[in-house]
Amino acid sequence: MSGTSSPEAVKKLLENMQGDLRGLSLECRKKFPPVKEAAESGIIKVKTIAARNTDILAALKENSSEVVQPFLMGCGTKEPKITQLCLAAIQRLMSHEVVSEAAAGNIINMLWQLMENSLEELKLLQTVLVLLTTNTVVHDEALSKAIVLCFRLHFTKDNITNNTAAATVRQVVTVVFERVVAEDERYKDTVDQPVAVQGNSNRRSVSTLKPCAKDAYMLFQDLCQLVNADAPYWLVGMTEMTRTFGLELLESVLNDFPQVFLQHQEFSFLLKERVCPLVIKLFSPNIKFRQGSSTSSSPAPVEKPYFPICMRLLRVVSVLIKQFYSLLVTECEIFLSLLVKFLDADKPQWLRAVAVESIHRLCVQPQLLRSFCQSYDMKQHSTKVFRDIVNALGSFIQSLFLVPSTGNTSVMPNQTGGNASGNTGSAQTNPGVLGMGGGATVLPAFEYRGTWIPILNVTVQGSAKATYGTIACLSCFHFFSLEMLDKVEPPTIPEGYAMSVAFHCLLDLVRGITTMIEGELGEAETVSQSTTETTSLPAQSSEQQDLQSVSDQTEKELVSRAVWEEMVNACWCGLLAALSLLLDASTDEAATENILKAELTMAALCGRLGLVTSRDAFITAICKGSLPPHYALTVLNNTTAALSSKSYSIQGQNVQMISPSSESHQQVVAVGQPLALQPQGTVMLTSKNIQCMRTLLNLAHCHGAVLGTSWQLVLATLQHLVWILGLKPGVGGALKPGRAVEGPSTVLTTAVMTDLPVISNILSRLFESSQYLDDVSLHHLINALCSLSLEAMDMAYGNNKEPSLFAVAKLLETGLVNMHRIEILWRPLTGHLLEVCQHPNSRMREWGAEALTSLIKAGLTFSHDPPLSQNQRLQLLLLNPLKELSNISHPDIRIKQLECVLQILQSQGDSLGPGWPLVLGVMGAIRSDQGESLIRTAFQCLQLVVTDFLPTMPCTCLQIVVEVAGSFGLHNQELNISLTSIGLLWNISDYFFQRGEIIEKELNKEEAVLQKQAEEKGVMLNRPFHPAPPFDCLWLCLYAKLGELCVDPRPAVRKSAGQTLFSTIGAHGTLLQHSTWHTVIWKVLFHLLDRVRESSTTADKEKIESGGGNILIHHSRDTAEKQWAETWVLTLAGVARIFNTRRYLLQPLGDFSQAWDVLLDHIQSAALSKNNEVSLAALKSFQEILQIVSPVRDSEKPDTPPAINVSVPVVVGTTTATSLGRSFMRTDSIGERIGRYNGSEPPVITDEIEDLNLWWAAWNSWYRIGSESTRPPITCDKLTFIPSQPFLTALIQIFPALYQHIKTGFSMDDLQKLGVILHGAVSVPISSDASPFILPSYTEAVLTSLQEAVLTALDVLQKAICVGSESMQIMYPAIFDQLLAFVEFSCKPPQYGQLETKHIANAKYNQIQLFAPAEWVALNYVPFAERSLEVVVDLYQKTACHKAVVTEKVLQNIIKTLRIPLSLKYSCPSESTWKLAVSSLLKVLSIGLPVARQHASSGKFDSMWPELANTFEDFLFTKSTPPDNLSIQEFQKNESIDVEVVQLISTEILPYANFIPKEFVGQIMTMLNKGSIHSQSSSFTEAEIDIRMREEFSKVCFETLLQFSFSNKVTTPQEGYISRMALSVLLKRSQDVLHRYIEDERLSGKCPLPRQQVTEIIFVLKAVSTLIDSLKKTQPENVDANTWAQVIALYPTLVECITCSSSEVCSALKEALVPFKDFMHPPASKDRQCYTL
Repeated sequence: MSGTSSPEAVKKLLENMQGDLRGLSLECRKKFPPVKEAAESGIIKVKTIAARNTDILAALKENSSEVVQPFLMGCGTKEPKITQLCLAAIQRLMSHEVVSEAAAGNIINMLWQLMENSLEELKLLQTVLVLLTTNTVVHDEALSKAIVLCFRLHFTKDNITNNTAAATVRQVVTVVFERVVAEDERYKDTVDQPVAVQGNSNRRSVSTLKPCAKDAYMLFQDLCQLVNADAPYWLVGMTEMTRTFGLELLESVLNDFPQVFLQHQEFSFLLKERVCPLVIKLFSPNIKFRQGSSTSSSPAPVEKPYFPICMRLLRVVSVLIKQFYSLLVTECEIFLSLLVKFLDADKPQWLRAVAVESIHRLCVQPQLLRSFCQSYDMKQHSTKVFRDIVNALGSFIQSLFLVPSTGNTSVMPNQTGGNASGNTGSAQTNPGVLGMGGGATVLPAFEYRGTWIPILNVTVQGSAKATYGTIACLSCFHFFSLEMLDKVEPPTIPEGYAMSVAFHCLLDLVRGITTMIEGELGEAETVSQSTTETTSLPAQSSEQQDLQSVSDQTEKELVSRAVWEEMVNACWCGLLAALSLLLDASTDEAATENILKAELTMAALCGRLGLVTSRDAFITAICKGSLPPHYALTVLNNTTAALSSKSYSIQGQNVQMISPSSESHQQVVAVGQPLALQPQGTVMLTSKNIQCMRTLLNLAHCHGAVLGTSWQLVLATLQHLVWILGLKPGVGGALKPGRAVEGPSTVLTTAVMTDLPVISNILSRLFESSQYLDDVSLHHLINALCSLSLEAMDMAYGNNKEPSLFAVAKLLETGLVNMHRIEILWRPLTGHLLEVCQHPNSRMREWGAEALTSLIKAGLTFSHDPPLSQNQRLQLLLLNPLKELSNISHPDIRIKQLECVLQILQSQGDSLGPGWPLVLGVMGAIRSDQGESLIRTAFQCLQLVVTDFLPTMPCTCLQIVVEVAGSFGLHNQELNISLTSIGLLWNISDYFFQRGEIIEKELNKEEAVLQKQAEEKGVMLNRPFHPAPPFDCLWLCLYAKLGELCVDPRPAVRKSAGQTLFSTIGAHGTLLQHSTWHTVIWKVLFHLLDRVRESSTTADKEKIESGGGNILIHHSRDTAEKQWAETWVLTLAGVARIFNTRRYLLQPLGDFSQAWDVLLDHIQSAALSKNNEVSLAALKSFQEILQIVSPVRDSEKPDTPPAINVSVPVVVGTTTATSLGRSFMRTDSIGERIGRYNGSEPPVITDEIEDLNLWWAAWNSWYRIGSESTRPPITCDKLTFIPSQPFLTALIQIFPALYQHIKTGFSMDDLQKLGVILHGAVSVPISSDASPFILPSYTEAVLTSLQEAVLTALDVLQKAICVGSESMQIMYPAIFDQLLAFVEFSCKPPQYGQLETKHIANAKYNQIQLFAPAEWVALNYVPFAERSLEVVVDLYQKTACHKAVVTEKVLQNIIKTLRIPLSLKYSCPSESTWKLAVSSLLKVLSIGLPVARQHASSGKFDSMWPELANTFEDFLFTKSTPPDNLSIQEFQKNESIDVEVVQLISTEILPYANFIPKEFVGQIMTMLNKGSIHSQSSSFTEAEIDIRMREEFSKVCFETLLQFSFSNKVTTPQEGYISRMALSVLLKRSQDVLHRYIEDERLSGKCPLPRQQVTEIIFVLKAVSTLIDSLKKTQPENVDANTWAQVIALYPTLVECITCSSSEVCSALKEALVPFKDFMHPPASKDRQCYTL
């Protein structure tokens, strides 16, 4: 108090005191002299004190009674002015604390007197206040008197005094208790005396208390007495007291000084013994009162609740509970139960409002609520107070809707302010309720079943704080609340007031509880973590202590948890009921937000505490709020049904009875389709639904870890909302606004449109945040999504409507963000997605596959720790679902699968490692029936693998690559793929070749491991082609695959595969171990040949119209049989080529001869197949294995199938010759051979190949082929198979080379076999279709290839015989026979069985009809026969004298054969034939006749002569007539040939008549005789007649005849007779003809004679002239006289002819008559006679 004790202040005090005393003295001078004197003595006293003492204030205090005395006396005067002055002076003294206890007592007594006199009442109060507040000298009775004084003044009639006194009382009471606090503070360091515990029954005995405390105790005790209407013990002199004031004082003391009551047992005792019973007693009217049973005119007004007291009681109760709960547990239970009762609907509205306020005071104190729960709810046989409070609030809120307050039933939010309430007073007292009051203003309010309750304009002051100074209330609470201390009557309750407070109670209750529990939970978790850490550290010394603390900690935590759980269990039902109702009724966004926040925090808290039922209940409420009313969502309905059985019925209103009613006042923001199996119309979403949805998202986002099984609820709801809003999944599973696919499209307002991206974003973030969930929570989330997806799948069954893809999309999103721990969720995640992929709904499937493949790709690209390369198990785990997709047949899924594989290959191909078999398996799992695009995509993957990844994959996977590539070849959907896959196999084989060493090494290593494992298990190592080394097995697998493709149904595939197989074996076969070749030959090549042969022979002969689309098929491939034929050709050629080029490898194998036989068997069956192409190719293969390189003629090239010309040996050369130094060569000698074979010159026939057995096997095959193929058919129809010319040619061409190897053993039998084949081959006709390509034009004398080959074969034989042994030479006649048979073909083409052939000239014209069935055309055998004839002549010239030739009558055979064309002459098919025959006959005879003469005696030629005579006869006097178009020159040439023959007779035969049989000579003579008079053809014109008479021939015949008859000496009478006879016959015949002509001429008159007769007579005339010429030339002695007589006898007849009319006859007659001139000269003896003639 430095301000009042400083020297200046003291000085001023002294001055003031002296001044006051002087003033007093002046005032009392007249009226009150004693006072004046006292004042003056006082002045002296003061001065004396000041002069004597250094500590003036202390001295003053000591003497204060004397100093104060004058002033007291002054007050006693009762004069206002003096009194005021005195009181002021006293106050000054007090303020300087210079008043002693005694003085104070005097002052109080003086004040009491003034009070009783009603003087200066305000000044009195002021003085008391100053006295009590400035110091603590006033105690006990004095204090009591002072307080009573103030109380007395409070009850005066003056309002101001009353109020001032009330204030002073309050202050004084406060001062009394502040003194206690100060006193305790002073003594706090002293050791407390032990407090007596026994109950203090004597109310006045407070001996244990210190002075201030005692005063306070007495004061408080009397206040209780006064309120209870009892007499006070200490406050003596009280005349009057009100309960209201007493209660206010009690409340202020309890509220302001709780520590006094808590620290002092006496005070605690007062609380228990006095205050609580008092409160309970005063509450009784309120408890008993019922709103309905008593009205204002009740006869018992005492019992009616009195607002002022009731309100103050509740305030006291609030303080008691708040401050002294720990002391008054039982009492508080009663108070709380009362509070709950006051909320009953039958209590007055104001009482309920005040009770709600009181409860609100409790609700903001979570620790207090916790205590309630611990003290009551958790105790057995105790009231569940906390539960009751919450349920009562819920019930209260429900009742407000069910029992509306007066006047607001029909009020709607859009009404004007004037009608806002039925009570206009309320509207005036609460002007701001309706805001602007305009018609369009929508107030924040709750509306439920027509009841509209406004939410008062809320500005919460203290709700968020855990403690509060004043009540946490609304800004308008001052209208009606616990603060209305001045009101006697309950004022009108503002509408919505109680609801607003109750609403805040709930919100603050939730906020408080959750904040508290979560805070404590957080602490507990932190502590437990730190203790865990401590225990894990090695601490030896304090180990036990630590363990102890840990166990204490755990125990404490268990206790705490029990409390938390009880609190939640106690309150959740009531809270949920109330909040659900409010959420339903709320029309205000802010209120809705608060409700949802409360539900969310409760749900989260329940989740953290593991209270599943309550958690699910709150989540269900939010979910229901998110969806449109009555929305059929099974999962929610099930949950609520389960809850309803556990929830409480509050006021008869079950939790579930809340039915939506306020939707009409909500803004509709979206219209969409419900997600249901049979959607009925549309559903509407309001802004509140969207708000709830956001809360739901918030809940899931922030509290996902505690949701557990209720993820199911949350996600199901979100799914439905997303569906209604039309959000569709996009890349990565994020949902984007999309258009509804079917039904009325979703209608969204602009309000929600702006929200959609946000909602979508939150949804994505929600699932992104799953990466922070623990493993268990994550599994809950995954399970929920899976079961949601299952429901969506069920719903999508059996219809093609758009399914809900929410779950699948979110599974994808969740998987993607949890890649770091993908292993723990991979199986459930992918297992479910695989099920989705099998769904019949395509959209569902598509998304399942999208999700699965995205996850697999993400999993493979994610940087795992450890990386995938070191974690093979994880890699296989990730790839496994990709393989599983192969079991699904839907093509769209497989496309996704393969696209995924393609992307994996492109991004991860280098690092797949052990995953390769899975990836390849996926490609290989594609079947032919799965569609073109699928196969194409799979194949694209395979191509990528083969081109880029073969070096990076383990060598053990190469076999799988081969298998897969092969399987694509077998797919029949897309030909190009099959063909390309064969190309891939070729590339793979190249790769094997290039990296052979590395692959071999790695495979051997792997083989060793497998072998070891197999031995350990005691089983055999089981792999294909096992005994072969693993690298060879790889090759064999490749060959086997290609082999399978070689018998594919499609010709192009077969062709390509065949070429590749043989090229591969050819190019890379040298890499194989020698022993492996055995497998190649028997298991690959021969197996293939067998299958091809079987397929070819059973192939369909039906014509194939087109090759798919508009592709025309060439006629050579228009049946399956023809197409298979090509394959057979290719295969056989390939195998033969391998046998040829690799014979050095195959021959040492041991069973080469068997293989040779098998190959020959295949060649034979191919050659004998009824297909020209196959049979021809078989022969070419035959040629190849015999190592014959046949020249190919240009004309044959079109017939050679191009497939055969694959130049594999060249490939062999380029690939192996460069790598001779490598380790693949098995031995040096074989290496040398390879070198030799890879040279550019054709292979040389080496010694080891000269194996007679092989050649004879080949000859036998050749013979079988030849005899079968050339044997004529037994029946003849259109389908008869006739071998083609190229085939036969090739067959025959094989013989010469084959013969070189077998000639040593070639016997006559073999020659006969050969002859049969050659004859048969030449006899085969050709198809008219082929004739233009094979045959020359008919007029050209060209041989066909076949004919040339036949002659070459015979030529080879002939030459071999020529140089051969004697034994061989006996074959000459057989060769002659063969050739002569061919010569006969010129006139008699051979018959081919019964087959009807046409002449080529006729058949050719049929070519015009393009599609007419082909006819068989006989070949033009003329050139062949002629060439054969030339060969015969040549051969005969060489061999005429040969013994066998002579013996076997070869000459006779030749003549006999030549007789045929010679006798036909002009009838020969070709003119050249008979001409050649003549010349050949002349040549042969010129050589043969001398030989015949030589052997005349042996008789070997006897039979030849008649043949020769007949031949001459037939030729010279042919029955055939020359053609009409024969020219004169031609005729003359032909005549000259006849002349030549006659000349031959005259030179070579007639001169040697002695060596020739007589019969023969006779025949010749007869023939010459005939020739001399031979008649001409009747077809000549008259102009040509002289030429056509064969005049020259006749002459030569005559001449020869005459020469033979007359010029030689007649050796025998017989010869002379023949000669004479001949002449006589001739002349006689001439005479007859002439006579007949003359006769006919005469008879005919003027008609001309027939042409023939004229011609005949002309010829006779010419013959006569010729005869006469001949006779003249002959020696006269050779002519008989009789002959001359006959000649001359003709003359008269000739003269008679002179009269003929024909000029031609006349000219001929002239010529005939002219020679007679020689007879005109007379002979020497008979002149006259001559002239007479």
